[in-house]
Amino acid sequence: MTATATSRPAASIPVPQRSRARATQQRWRFTAIGVIWGTSLSIAVIWVLGGGVQATIGGGPDALDSLGRLTGLASANLLLYQVLLMARVPVFERGLGRDAITRLHRQSGFWSFWLLVAHIALLVFGYAQAARLGPLEQLWGFVWAYPGMLLATAGTLLLVLVVVTSLRRARRKLRYESWHLLHLYAYLGVGLAIPHMLWTGADFTASPIASVYWWGLWGAAAACVLVWRIVLPLRRSARHGLRVAGVRADGDRGIEVRVRGRALDRLHALPGQFFVWRFLDGPGWSRGHPFSLAAAPGQDELVIAARTAGDGTRRMAAMRPGTRVLVEGPYGTMTGAARTGRGLLMLGAGAGVAPLLALLEGEAYASGEATLVTRNHLASEALRIPEIQRLQRERGVVHFALDGERSQHGPSWVPAQYAAWSGAELLCHLRPDLLDCDVFVCGPAPWMTAVLRDLRAAGVGPERLHHESFTI
Repeated sequence: MTATATSRPAASIPVPQRSRARATQQRWRFTAIGVIWGTSLSIAVIWVLGGGVQATIGGGPDALDSLGRLTGLASANLLLYQVLLMARVPVFERGLGRDAITRLHRQSGFWSFWLLVAHIALLVFGYAQAARLGPLEQLWGFVWAYPGMLLATAGTLLLVLVVVTSLRRARRKLRYESWHLLHLYAYLGVGLAIPHMLWTGADFTASPIASVYWWGLWGAAAACVLVWRIVLPLRRSARHGLRVAGVRADGDRGIEVRVRGRALDRLHALPGQFFVWRFLDGPGWSRGHPFSLAAAPGQDELVIAARTAGDGTRRMAAMRPGTRVLVEGPYGTMTGAARTGRGLLMLGAGAGVAPLLALLEGEAYASGEATLVTRNHLASEALRIPEIQRLQRERGVVHFALDGERSQHGPSWVPAQYAAWSGAELLCHLRPDLLDCDVFVCGPAPWMTAVLRDLRAAGVGPERLHHESFTI
């Protein structure tokens, strides 16, 4: 399983550069958190200056109206985060990382929705109580008599559609391509829901400063979407002339795609990062797919590997050389800059092995210092086998293939033949110096959750655990 070649690869990140990279990431992180807290506090200030505290203490219909305003402001602020987190803004991508962004996107979406429901209910009951009307009659009056409310109603219905299709049970029943298309309606829903606040919201109509701030904030969010989701990807892809160079089968259910271009080192991609890819091969090209680099990036070639699981990946298998490619990225913080020690333990399931192999190609380590653990239901489905064998031969990587049906009684992330082991015991057996290793984990979200739980049980500290998830 081991080899003697231990030469340092040119793509690796030296230790001093890792320290500087971690310090830079911390600065990005503080900036991202500062933006979130700053906008949240501004919402509280707008509500307080608008008499929110006094009205709430006073009770009665005014208290309901005041709380309705507060929940509406908080919901709109979370919608703002939804837009910014989808916009690939560098301050969030570099400061929080894709895994944290994915969690925040999902959590803020659901919280925003329930605060929106509370906002509608509180205002309906507050106004109905003051006017001595029934709640349904008051709701009807809101929709038809107040400026912007028809637009807000349409926007709310679109947001309900996005929330319902984002529930895990519904999400599992939808193809990725269908879910992605439906999810884009969130942009339209936000655009329709926001204007009524500036036209009818007492917190903004009574304060020109608050109105200018709110319009400016949403204008900046729209500009972020335009710049980082449309303009820069188009410009970057055209500059580098990205085209498919070759497609081949990888195992029974996988494909490898090689993309060529000019001066790809200027993309500043690192092993372990991912791009959002769009292949201009016909209908459906507009739907982006996040794929990690499956090899250390070169000056003229990028490599990805994927499982053929949906329409998008099946289409990729039929692509012809010369197909134009659009990319967004690179994104992700699961890179060599996260390392704190010498030893490496890589745990990958299915297509999750791709970024781990890119890291193993790009990082520096001695023979025997890096261990790769792969997990597949069938050995024939394993991806990147020739590349794994080359790393064993040339770099001394130790490889354990945990193939087979899932264990029903032991750790859920290993095959049935290891059911007698606890997850923590098995990890320590695979890597006796586990506590001295940086551990990188990539695979389906439930599998990663189980692995990370056992790694923590084995005593691995959070500073040595590195993982990212694309699942929203």
